[in-house]
Amino acid sequence: MLDTRVYRAGLVVAALALVVLAFSLQNQPGGLSSSLAPEAFNGQNVYTTMNTIAARDPLRRPGSDGDKALATQVAETFTQDGFGTSTDVFSGRTVDGTRTLENVIGMRPGMKSGSVIIIASRDALGSPAVASLSGTATLMELARDLAGETLNRTVVLASTTGSQGTAGAIRLASTVAGPVDAVIVLGDLASSQVRQPIVIPWSTQPEVAPPALRNTLASALGAQASVGVTQTSLPGQFAHLAFPFTVSAQAPFGAAGIPAVELSVSGELGPADNAPITGPAQITALGKSVLSTISALDGGPSVAAPSAYVLFDGKVVPGWAMALFVLALLVPVAMTMVDGLARARRRGNVLWHSVALVLAAAIPFALVVAVALVARFTGALPAVLPGPVAPGAVPLRGAGVVVLVVAGLVMVGSLAGVGVLARRMRPPKRDTRPRAPARSTDGAVAALLLVLCVVTVAIWLQNPFAAALLIPALHLWLWAINPDSRLPFPARLALLALGLAPVALVVVYYASALGFGPVQAAWAAILLLAGHGISLVAALEWSVVLGCLVTGAIVARKASREGKRVPVPVTVRGPITYAGPGSLGGTKSALRR
Repeated sequence: MLDTRVYRAGLVVAALALVVLAFSLQNQPGGLSSSLAPEAFNGQNVYTTMNTIAARDPLRRPGSDGDKALATQVAETFTQDGFGTSTDVFSGRTVDGTRTLENVIGMRPGMKSGSVIIIASRDALGSPAVASLSGTATLMELARDLAGETLNRTVVLASTTGSQGTAGAIRLASTVAGPVDAVIVLGDLASSQVRQPIVIPWSTQPEVAPPALRNTLASALGAQASVGVTQTSLPGQFAHLAFPFTVSAQAPFGAAGIPAVELSVSGELGPADNAPITGPAQITALGKSVLSTISALDGGPSVAAPSAYVLFDGKVVPGWAMALFVLALLVPVAMTMVDGLARARRRGNVLWHSVALVLAAAIPFALVVAVALVARFTGALPAVLPGPVAPGAVPLRGAGVVVLVVAGLVMVGSLAGVGVLARRMRPPKRDTRPRAPARSTDGAVAALLLVLCVVTVAIWLQNPFAAALLIPALHLWLWAINPDSRLPFPARLALLALGLAPVALVVVYYASALGFGPVQAAWAAILLLAGHGISLVAALEWSVVLGCLVTGAIVARKASREGKRVPVPVTVRGPITYAGPGSLGGTKSALRR
């Protein structure tokens, strides 16, 4: 059914793209240097301030009285230090539902265009959450340190709230006046336990903060705090590009095309509510690093916008080269698919019928998306946030459990219905003329490859790294569903499972890095679907991919039973006037020796 010679010919294109990828590697740009000695930063002030706030306002849930009291204190500090202070009151979605939130913004104009924004979130879900106050206390100390400085670029200090779901950061990213040269988010600077990576560059789009910004902050940390910055592993970088997911506050700015990183010694997940804190020495060193970074950004050239790339062995692999390589890897399967479609049509298969069956297998997964959306609009979910949240931020209880159970039952029940439908429907024939013997799987094999190639191209147009997760499935499933491969059914199932192994590994990576259990991961998926953290188009595309997996298992079962095609009987003779050897019979070459 599928011609392996066509497949091998297509691999030439992939080999050429690999050569282009190898020659696209670039050197990393160095970090910007600072001419200002950041000795003015006083970590003792920060240490005292954060402990005082924790004792006075231990409860600081977003929109609460404690959150508002701290916002007032931050605004007064900015005003006293000569910053132009303003407040932005808005309605935002939080873990406690829709609340009235407030961002406090202090601005000190520079002599040139462009600005550097320093952000800290002041709210916390637990109590006393002293470590999470270190960013806000550092922000207030930076206002004092920068009060007497002559600045080239405008420096903006912003205190936000709604950290879980990043409601305040999303609001600030949508209202800040441009152009913005860089954003530095101050996370946890006081925890005694350090978890790498402490410089977080990720976004909710397949883009990463530029290497120059990351290296500038990393150089300052090494010089002022003697802290090494460990880069995320290559698989981890690829996971963040293929499925952009981060719970930290720099993400909305990266999604808006603004270079942004977060500094947090407790890593991306942030500190626990009762995390032990260190003394003023660490806070002083980290604060000096931030002040040095601000000075470097203020006096240096503009950094580049966020882009797609990975760091490998000290080199930068640009996103365009990886996107080209992924597209080239599609070519062998696409060529084989086109040849298979032509063969299936010549053998009388009605392809639209097989394509409809493949798409029908996606309905169970699309219904799960529908359940999440219906739960949002009916108010069945306890909270619908604009961005991802950490495990446990929105507890799974009551109505949430019901939504999760209903989604599971809908998927299982509709999968059973699709199986019954597939058994009852018989593929029609285009006509009844004599043809070469055709197996019942011919049309299904061609249709499955067609749908899988089309949906992979659609995903590639939005995110080439997400499409790269499907490349193993395209190549391995081609052999798993090919009836001519004569593989046993267990081997075919193994190939189907291996095809989606990269997708499963991305889920495992996030579960391990952020602490999601199986149930929590499913709950987080429902919240992302309801809050549009996963777009409706992307959700439907991946529903089709999972539908292809279901169809692939059915086709592989049938293909393993059918075996190789029977020899085609000769039904066409030569022309009547042919008088060559053998036409009269009894030639010497035809006699048995």
